[in-house]
Amino acid sequence: MTELIVGLAGNPNVGKTTVFNQLTGMRQHVGNWPGKTVERAEGHFKHGSYEYDVVDLPGNYALSAHSMEEIVSRDFIVDDDSDVIINVVDAANLERNLYLTTQMMELGANLVMALNMNDFAKKKEHIIDIKLMSELLGFPVVEVNAKTKDGFEELLTTVEKAAKNPVDSSAKLSYGDEIKGHLSEIQEEIEKDNNLLDVPSVWTAVKLLEKDSIVIDKVQQSNNSSKIMIAVDKVASHLHDVYKEGAEEVIANARYAFIGGLMAEAVKRPSVEKPTMTDKIDNIVTNRVLAPFIFLAMIFLLFHLTFTISAPFCDMIDMGFAMLIEYAGSVIADPTLASFVCDGLIGGVGGVLVFLPQIIIMFLLLSILEDSGYLARAAFTLDIIMHKVVGLHGKAFIPMILGFGCGVPAIMATRTMENESDRILAMMLIPFMSCSARLPIYAMFTAVFFAEIPLFAIGPFVVTQQAVVTTSMYIIGIIVALIVAAILKRTLFKGMSAPFVMELPTYKIPSVKGVLLHTWEKTKGFLRKAGTIILGSTIVIWILSTLPFGVEYGSADSILGMIGSFIAPIFAPLGFGFWQAGIAIITGLVAKEVVVSTFGTLGGVDAEEDEEGMNAIVQDLFTPLSSFAFMVFTLLYIPCFAAIGAIKQETNGFKWPLVMSAITLVTAYIVSFLVYNVGLLAGFG
Repeated sequence: MTELIVGLAGNPNVGKTTVFNQLTGMRQHVGNWPGKTVERAEGHFKHGSYEYDVVDLPGNYALSAHSMEEIVSRDFIVDDDSDVIINVVDAANLERNLYLTTQMMELGANLVMALNMNDFAKKKEHIIDIKLMSELLGFPVVEVNAKTKDGFEELLTTVEKAAKNPVDSSAKLSYGDEIKGHLSEIQEEIEKDNNLLDVPSVWTAVKLLEKDSIVIDKVQQSNNSSKIMIAVDKVASHLHDVYKEGAEEVIANARYAFIGGLMAEAVKRPSVEKPTMTDKIDNIVTNRVLAPFIFLAMIFLLFHLTFTISAPFCDMIDMGFAMLIEYAGSVIADPTLASFVCDGLIGGVGGVLVFLPQIIIMFLLLSILEDSGYLARAAFTLDIIMHKVVGLHGKAFIPMILGFGCGVPAIMATRTMENESDRILAMMLIPFMSCSARLPIYAMFTAVFFAEIPLFAIGPFVVTQQAVVTTSMYIIGIIVALIVAAILKRTLFKGMSAPFVMELPTYKIPSVKGVLLHTWEKTKGFLRKAGTIILGSTIVIWILSTLPFGVEYGSADSILGMIGSFIAPIFAPLGFGFWQAGIAIITGLVAKEVVVSTFGTLGGVDAEEDEEGMNAIVQDLFTPLSSFAFMVFTLLYIPCFAAIGAIKQETNGFKWPLVMSAITLVTAYIVSFLVYNVGLLAGFG
């Protein structure tokens, strides 16, 4: 079979990932780009006599050197190993999407355009002449529907033809005689050095005029660098004299002029654009007064549904583990081995897996919100609030929203931010976002102390204490992040923030396959953690709970108990000054789910006394108020080692991970202290 290496390129929110998922299904691999920390998704599939290797490039608006995502995308496009680049384009926002297309044309990439979201374009009464557009661009344009896979067969056939007969996409690109003539002056000098001809000379000339730092560094290695740069300065000066603008603005205007001409020829649009359904919904959802309340309602509804739907499944898993413990205890004669299996393995890991249905449903609902287009509005909503309070805006909000899922990819997502100060500040705030690993902690405590106790009803929805308490954790995290950001912005991170420019995607019905794939990827990560980190941690906890030999298992006389007893007084002012809580806080540094497995291991259900176990030990040690203070502490204190490692990797040192650890630990202590002691004064003790 013939192998084809294909890249998927496009703006964010154009359906690129949906195309990728439809093509590759479950045959995907997610990792980092070689030598980079940017995540790449790669998949494989067969079509006819071809075996495809598809790479989902980061969603970009341009191919500059402003972010690592843009750099890896353009590096892939100029790589000789890639056969075809499929440019996925939103037909309803064609003019904006074509800006990236023109930059790939400057590279002379072997392009095929997949024109997606045509139904939205038709609703806006945009009529696109596909054949004429293809002729004007100089490469094939194929109409597709990413959700239904309509047009995919034609797309793949076109890709295979393009791979056999590559086309220089720069051939039809025209920026006018004035700019073309001056670019040729620079090209003439560039073409004197063969080492600079691994990419089209016109692209290098354009990037030099745009002051692209990476291209400038490359050119400066050339023996002809001085003549090239003299030509660049001469042309830049001339363009400024003619257009009264810098060379960067002149090039950008030339791109838009080319796009404008293309649109005028190949696209018919109404003279007055009718408001779309997205526009009508956004008048409410992004309203400056209503938006924060809608956001709170959405978060509450998410957790209400999570607990309501998952409850019977959690009970079934809980009963299954109880039966497994009872069976294991009856067949294993050796008491030490029985304790290891029942208390250590099953009690620890099982204590976390009981909450698997909640994790799955939360991931499912978050994926639906993301694919529908609402999560982008949530980030916009946070910007409305935080811009006024903190002065931090820009791309910081997308990583913070991602922090509700997992802190590690959220920290990695800060790479899209050009301002280094804002980027590091965002990393300091992400640990305050309540990641999914903390959900089992909330579920454990709310099940014991707050359960499904109804507070009031809103129509068919019964508002329970459990949903309110869990939602409050997310709200507290956001509020604390606001306060800490305001303090840090006025101390460690003084200065102006980058402007906030963000696209709000069109609302759409999420594809079932896409949502299920996203949910599975995240659930798989949770299960992998349960089978490795959590399992290993529970074994260590069981050993330390058993030693020295002869002590009662899980008692204050064990090694674990002695360590916990030593640090317990520190947490006494917070309402949980007992050794079990101290140990859970320490083990939670490995992974936040280990907090639950620690209590599960210490209070593993006895084969003969089903009343004991994790819930029993939690109920014996905590009160409703102290449990709430403990949840607040685990929400705000030092994140897991993986998140610390991600910050270390992103900042190339230990300084900022240590600063972040100190900030989160002090913040967690102060806020938990206030929660507990104000609660006591208010009579909740």
